[in-house]
Amino acid sequence: MELKKRIIDEQQLIAGCKEGKSWAQKELYDLYSPAMMSICMRYANNRENARDILQDGFIKLFTKIDTYSETGSFAGWIKKIFINTALEFLRQNDILKQSENIEEYDNTIENNDITVLEKISNDDLMTCIRELSDGYRTIFNLYVIEGYTHAEISKTLNISEETSRSQFMRARRILQKKVLLLTGH
Repeated sequence: MELKKRIIDEQQLIAGCKEGKSWAQKELYDLYSPAMMSICMRYANNRENARDILQDGFIKLFTKIDTYSETGSFAGWIKKIFINTALEFLRQNDILKQSENIEEYDNTIENNDITVLEKISNDDLMTCIRELSDGYRTIFNLYVIEGYTHAEISKTLNISEETSRSQFMRARRILQKKVLLLTGH
């Protein structure tokens, strides 16, 4: 019964937002802003930029809500808007200019005991990810967290697949070193 009520509430919110009702926009903001802020923080290099991305994302959401066909997951549709808004922000600010060729990368990645990851909290891991350079962090997030392929990242960021792979491998290696330092290895 609770799920049915939530679906009806979500449908009412969508309808209210499509009609430009401020109560629906506020409710939708209150409902989704914490999760969307988490996405923004994954891509931004600081809280101020994340807030800017959050604001831009909600503006886009409210202006494009008429394009939501109500056939797929509404939460998924919103998430895509915020990821694209974050990527636009990074592009507009030339944050994604950093790139390296795969030939410059040493392919050897140390195999570390999986138990090392058990010694680090999620917050500490997210802090390590946030400390990555903007380019590394963006590609790492798109590949690992959002599930994009290197081909999709290449198309989305207008870089080569090799650059996407090398940036990801470099980010992974940096994260491995950070985690090892945090866990005292």
